[in-house]
Amino acid sequence: METKVKQNGTTKKESVTTKKEVQKKLTEEAVGKKTIIEKVLESEKKHINLEDRIQNFEKLRGLASQRERLTETLNELMKFNYNQDDSASFYIKDSRNLEFKTTNTNLIKLVTTHLQSTLQQRKLEIEGDIVKFEL
Repeated sequence: METKVKQNGTTKKESVTTKKEVQKKLTEEAVGKKTIIEKVLESEKKHINLEDRIQNFEKLRGLASQRERLTETLNELMKFNYNQDDSASFYIKDSRNLEFKTTNTNLIKLVTTHLQSTLQQRKLEIEGDIVKFEL
């Protein structure tokens, strides 16, 4: 930058670069930074997408496993309901070895019917989640 002295004693600064040149330099810098940032983001996206896909696959496998267990439980419960006779017993035992036992067939039928409908509803929910699932 050059400075010229005027007769009144003040200095006038002349700019070496013009406004267009400054804009051009700023644009080039911004574009250069943008492409570097885009490359970093792209590489992170690929890595994240792979990890997400693997995690989603594990979730789908878990849902399929839950459905399979529910189906087995429902099949066993249906066999029990259809093969139930007058000498059936129902036991519930907790972790402290406290026990509830009944031979009342009406109560057993009521509990197994409610359990069956609850399990069928849960199975339908899981199947809906599987159908909607996206990898």
